[in-house]
Amino acid sequence: MDSILVVVTLYLVQFGLIARALLREALAPPVRLAWVMVIAALPVVGILAYLLFGEIRVRRAKAQRMREVRHQLIAAWGRDEVLPPLPPAADPAFAAGQATGGMPPVEGNRALLLPEGDAMMDDVIDHIDAARDHVHVLFYIWLPDNTGARMARALIRAARRGVACRVLVDDLGSRALVRSSLWPDMIGAGVNLVRAFPLGNPFIKLLFERMDVRNHRKIVVIDNRVTWCGSRNCADAAFLVKAKYAPWVDVLLRFEGPVVRQNQAVFLQDWMTYQHEDLSALLADAPEAGPEAGEGGFTAQVIASGPDQSLTGLSETMCAMMYGARERLTVTTPYYVPNIALHTALCAAGMRGVEVTLIVPARNDSRIVAAASESLYSGLLESGVRIMAFDDGVIHSKIMTVDGRLTLVGSANVDHRSFDLNYENNILLDCPRTTAELDERQQSYVARAQEITLEDVTGWSIPRRIRNNMVALASPLL
Repeated sequence: MDSILVVVTLYLVQFGLIARALLREALAPPVRLAWVMVIAALPVVGILAYLLFGEIRVRRAKAQRMREVRHQLIAAWGRDEVLPPLPPAADPAFAAGQATGGMPPVEGNRALLLPEGDAMMDDVIDHIDAARDHVHVLFYIWLPDNTGARMARALIRAARRGVACRVLVDDLGSRALVRSSLWPDMIGAGVNLVRAFPLGNPFIKLLFERMDVRNHRKIVVIDNRVTWCGSRNCADAAFLVKAKYAPWVDVLLRFEGPVVRQNQAVFLQDWMTYQHEDLSALLADAPEAGPEAGEGGFTAQVIASGPDQSLTGLSETMCAMMYGARERLTVTTPYYVPNIALHTALCAAGMRGVEVTLIVPARNDSRIVAAASESLYSGLLESGVRIMAFDDGVIHSKIMTVDGRLTLVGSANVDHRSFDLNYENNILLDCPRTTAELDERQQSYVARAQEITLEDVTGWSIPRRIRNNMVALASPLL
């Protein structure tokens, strides 16, 4: 009798969750289908998986606080932006970016592409040592290695000379730093430290929110004058937690001009969500324009995205860029598990004669993601997309360039996690010079990569192809 009750209860729960997946609003059909299949085919595992990961849950109080802070910062913005004229091919991408993050394109910006390797972080540390008023730092991963220790010591020096230093790290990604001696050392020096999405008791936390909703952003803002954006975490390129894949190859740019104020707004949104410290006055002080402001400056826009922010996401900006491409489109990403619309847009670009190059790692740190990516290769190759497998470490850069002038760079990968779960931060810019530099950087990746051909893919073994396609069935859930 007891066993019959268990079976009946299991079937009722299974039926209820399938009905829930079918009735949920704003759920993409592939995601809906994937969950129905998982719950139906694997009753116990599927039920547990859905309860843990099926819905993007954030504590109600935290979500309400996020909304309040965003409204407060919008009010503090205090002026209507005069939108710069944009070329027709760029306008849809900037419009999609504004619909996602709420920030308009702004003129008069300057960017410096920093050298590859650990030297790129020297630029950030040097500016921290020259800071006069405040230093704001946000990283998903901060390791207590050489780079992480140097960054911590620079913040300690700044705090001791009276600079306001505020540091926000993701509690999961930066757990090694939080447990290290650097954490109390920074506190002792007066650095203000906050952990985003604190882990706490996982058994209690799972009742209220998903454990895998993370702050994946990488932002540094100094004195409201300069900011950095890119894929680099606060860690050595050797990346000790996954050293066997090293070096991790990243991209990082330093920006000056009005776009600094937008990155500041993103940091303040995250900071004020956790700290009841009203810093909105910082947005009233417009940052100094870069040396190329005016005639020499370019148009740029910060696109901040997250699961609680908008029905429009970063993937719409990427799609707009792809459909606007006429001559050349290059995409660099460590994880290629796109939604259907984005994959279709990339294939469509290749089919209409655009020179499309996709740069991915030859050896991915996630076998599941690698298999899901491989399942899409034949369609890409048949559409004329060139796939380059970078084999000089792990390519961790996230770059998209279009027709020698439009660039998207930042923290987001081309995958469902970045679009649906993570809090991400990217910058879209319209600048031939900076785009040319990033195209050259991506060509350096191509020079260290092996091309994957259609012959290679059709020659894969049947077990490999079955594995890839089975994993792909669950790719909307990855």
